[in-house]
Amino acid sequence: MNDDSPQQEILIVTGMSGAGRSTVGNALEDLGWYVVDNLPPQMLRPLVELVERAGTTLPQIAAVVDVRGGHLFSDLKDIVESLREGTQIRVLFLEATDAALVRRFEQVRRPHPLQEDGTILDGIRAERARMLDMRELSDLIIDTSDLNIHQLSTTVADSFSGADTPGLQVTVLSFGFKYGLPTDADLVADMRFLPNPFWVPELRPFTGLDPEVREFVLAQEGATEFVTNYLAAITPVLAGYQRENKRHATIAIGCTGGKHRSVAVAEEFAARLRGVPGVAVSVKHRDLGRE
Repeated sequence: MNDDSPQQEILIVTGMSGAGRSTVGNALEDLGWYVVDNLPPQMLRPLVELVERAGTTLPQIAAVVDVRGGHLFSDLKDIVESLREGTQIRVLFLEATDAALVRRFEQVRRPHPLQEDGTILDGIRAERARMLDMRELSDLIIDTSDLNIHQLSTTVADSFSGADTPGLQVTVLSFGFKYGLPTDADLVADMRFLPNPFWVPELRPFTGLDPEVREFVLAQEGATEFVTNYLAAITPVLAGYQRENKRHATIAIGCTGGKHRSVAVAEEFAARLRGVPGVAVSVKHRDLGRE
């Protein structure tokens, strides 16, 4: 591997049942990690070998390993220590108070995996004793007692996203109202308040991607004011999305046919939106070419 290749990362996610392993796995997947859930510890070495052979195609991989593996889990400490002799491996340990864990198991009405014929608290205490060695081996411990799933996901993003990883992926989508509203739109803006280039014979064959149409649309009264003010209104919304750990958003901009006004404004809005920190922007024109 050359020095310019992305650094491979291997993360083991473990900890107490009910402490949020599934939430962490989902958050890591949203960050682009390849996540393997409920992996038997004995499969860690083949996994590491696979990652090393895959090179840059699997730069970040996380394995969720916990007591669901039964008696196989007892080998985890020795396996991790052995792998660390030749591989960069980090361990994330999730924990929570007994009271928080009992409450969560009661809410989902599921038994603790080590409960057997005892109480939920009996299972928690047995698991805590079995987890002690792995807790001591961990590189990062997150106490989730007072975190909801959004706060935990945000904590994971803060801990494991790269410095150049955007907090929010925004798609600016142009569309034509006559073809229906986009079903996946989070926000919708209507450009039908602007004069339609369709009724200008010399502009009709062109689209909002062409400079003739773009200049015509943006020169209309209210056009640039809309883009400026809409960006100002949207910026705190996008910041709120990031705080709530929403990773993807679609901003739909429509006109009658999705060919002229919406396309031109979507391109202009996306260009300005790219200046907002923590936001990655892509542009799609859903209905361009349908007429």
